[in-house]
Amino acid sequence: MKVSVVVFPGSNCDSDCFNVMKDVMKCDTQFVWHKDHDLKKPDLVILPGGFSYGDYLRCGAIARFSPVMREVVQFANNGGTVIGICNGFQILLEAGLLPGAMLANRSLKFICKHVWLRTENTKSKFTNRLKPAQVLNIPIAHGEGNYTADPDTIKRLRDENRIVFRYSSESGEIADKFNPNGAVENIAGILNEKGNVLGMMPHPERASEDILGSHDGRGIWESLLESAGK
Repeated sequence: MKVSVVVFPGSNCDSDCFNVMKDVMKCDTQFVWHKDHDLKKPDLVILPGGFSYGDYLRCGAIARFSPVMREVVQFANNGGTVIGICNGFQILLEAGLLPGAMLANRSLKFICKHVWLRTENTKSKFTNRLKPAQVLNIPIAHGEGNYTADPDTIKRLRDENRIVFRYSSESGEIADKFNPNGAVENIAGILNEKGNVLGMMPHPERASEDILGSHDGRGIWESLLESAGK
């Protein structure tokens, strides 16, 4: 599988994603600078976490207008596989590739810690190697991860099985007390209508090696490899 990791000014998880895909998952992996117009013919595009353009205006609001995003939008609209992690998720929302928006965490504080996620959809190309309701231990690191959308959009996400991950307890219980940022319905990750674009706030690239305290994120990368047949 060939992977392109997009780098924006302020990205700080690009090297983490590159390391996981190249050294852990053994994929042909390259960086793509935000001013480039060539995605280098990837099977997967990763929009990494960080603080693109210093998070001025809103998280992801300026990055959405980077030259490379024209190529990312076209790639996604043509069925290409895209995953946006944390700031990458915010950029996907701003670009209109996913519905909804991000608000500041309800605590109004930056949160950096490991959380539990319950897998809600195992039929996607991002989760086919995971088990139904499997609970993952994956870290978050964000100040604006409070996902919101209008009631009709949330209903559509539920009805179409596009809510992929929810914040939960270690045993998989979904309750507000396990919601770190106030996201509606404990939503931590969603799909687009075609199922080829995933946005998630937690960082699977930071939980793909035992030395980091968890390898639960590897299930996502293994699912993508399975879907690509490579």
